[in-house]
Amino acid sequence: MSADAPERNAEDALARLAAVIESRLPARGGDPEKSYVARLLYRGPDAFLKKIGEEATEVVMAAKDADHGGERTKIVNEVADLWFHCMVALAHYGFSPRDVVAELERREGLSGIEEKALRKAQDREASND
Repeated sequence: MSADAPERNAEDALARLAAVIESRLPARGGDPEKSYVARLLYRGPDAFLKKIGEEATEVVMAAKDADHGGERTKIVNEVADLWFHCMVALAHYGFSPRDVVAELERREGLSGIEEKALRKAQDREASND
């Protein structure tokens, strides 16, 4: 087993889930009567964006609870819910987890402060065009 096998397996799992989510897109025949994902996508961005906000709040609450003796595994459960709903948004907007991984790889080795400054400079440049 190679050193990066766990990462590849995780990436493969995300790709498989993304494929299922994409198959539920209304344009691909996703049935909102039979599929939670299809229902979210059928209802449009307000539905899945609201879920992302709710799940993000639940991640924060689970982490705060863990800081005060609560069950730490709830953090993982809530992050899984958050990632799932973010993947629904990605599919809606024509992206995949691979796009997010590529962006993280692009940022690798770049300090957060430098990366943020670079983005601000690019935004300023774009607004001056």
